[in-house]
Amino acid sequence: MSHFPGHVHAAMKKKYILSLDQGTTSSRAILFDIEGRPVASSMKEFSQIFPRPGWVEHDPDGIWSSQAGVAAEVVARSGADCSEIAAIGITNQRETTVVWNRRSGRPVYNAIVWQDRRTSGLCDTLRAEGYGNMIAEKTGLVIDAYFSATKVKWILDNVDGARAAAGRGDLAFGTIDSWLLWNLTGGRLHVTDVSNASRTMLFNIRTLQWDQELLTLFDIPSSMLPEVRSSSEVYGYSSGLFTSGLPVAGIAGDQQAAMLGQMCVDEGMVKNTYGTGCFMMMNTGGEPMRSGNRLLTTVAWKIGDDTTYALEGSIFIGGAVVQWLRDSLGIIRQSSDVEHLASQVSSTEGVCFVPAFAGLGAPYWNQHARGIITGLTRGTTAAHIARAALESIAFQTFDVLLAMEKDSGMKISELRVDGGASVNDSLMQFQADILQTDVLRSTITETTALGTALLAGLATGFWGGMNELRNLWKAGRHFIPEMKPEERESLTREWRRAVMTAGAWADDSGI
Repeated sequence: MSHFPGHVHAAMKKKYILSLDQGTTSSRAILFDIEGRPVASSMKEFSQIFPRPGWVEHDPDGIWSSQAGVAAEVVARSGADCSEIAAIGITNQRETTVVWNRRSGRPVYNAIVWQDRRTSGLCDTLRAEGYGNMIAEKTGLVIDAYFSATKVKWILDNVDGARAAAGRGDLAFGTIDSWLLWNLTGGRLHVTDVSNASRTMLFNIRTLQWDQELLTLFDIPSSMLPEVRSSSEVYGYSSGLFTSGLPVAGIAGDQQAAMLGQMCVDEGMVKNTYGTGCFMMMNTGGEPMRSGNRLLTTVAWKIGDDTTYALEGSIFIGGAVVQWLRDSLGIIRQSSDVEHLASQVSSTEGVCFVPAFAGLGAPYWNQHARGIITGLTRGTTAAHIARAALESIAFQTFDVLLAMEKDSGMKISELRVDGGASVNDSLMQFQADILQTDVLRSTITETTALGTALLAGLATGFWGGMNELRNLWKAGRHFIPEMKPEERESLTREWRRAVMTAGAWADDSGI
């Protein structure tokens, strides 16, 4: 049954949903058909800005122009007519923070990216002052520079004239979904959805409202905030990008979208996305589950009147470790070369790589940890380091899965996987071995873009309801654990030693 029965007849002539997938390193646009299959896609990388160690920024105009460019290109390339597109869905890198002037539409500063650590000191102070429990209770989050609140405060405190302009009501804050929607609708809409709002550290995930106590704590005027809506409804219509205004009807943060795209719609189902970072999510149903193991509690989506919650483990450096091997170390020419290089050795021979380039995320939350490679000998080669880098992705996922099993009291029997690094067969086999859990890779690897397409399609009657969506998911490759228990135990022990070493490096109090 559709939420909008009146739209069903009109949607019958429609053939496609356009999904805008704005990621950390690239903007993509994908057209999906009624079977949930991608029929055309377009992708453009954009610049990463590193003004100082630990700082990461993006040009908001560069994000919008790259996203608008691929959206126009994918429609042109597919030969689709705008009249055949039922709706647009938006999914986005989360927590990344844009502040712009409502009158001019111009950003007052670069977007501060989720990986940015400049507000770590403020987070240490808030923790020392005892705000951790209150923030966790309201937002489901731990105090960390990862989330948007301290980034907004930093812009207001450090950009000339920003605080005064915010006081006059001239400034707007948004995560990337809000920035795209603002531009897509010609500045008419300043809106976000519950899933993105739940990543700001300003949003109460129980009341589903912005929280005044938190706004006061971070000294952020409520006039800057977008209106919070559900993840699946017609927010408004595109302006200027296409010949006719298309309904924008689905918004979800990238990890929440991927969870829906993986059809993890029942309580206890788990997915892991291997992107720039790795993000594991478990559907916990209609109630927020407070983590005892330093995982995040987050809103998965709201469809109609029903809100679904999730537990999440965030790993800051996943696939980005391969980009580092390529760009900074220069031991591979392109990311896809890593599997071949790593396969030249049958093991790392004791080399462990903890890629804490931006601190350690779940379940450690050590924002001062830094990347280390342990166990080096004269016999260590580039192949050992490449293999250890890949294995670090699987080990970090293992840490999060253990925490999730402890929190939920459930043994996780299968993990659904997607994202760039999930196409690496040897890594996925190693993942199944380390977890002792079946790993299922869906036939469609673009599950993030698919998730928001599903939200937009539900809102416009393109799909009839959740049961229709369930039938769209099809498992592709299935990886079954093969490793002997003693080998697994030895490898995970070495990993834990390496993580402890990274933590010890961050603590210089005994020196």
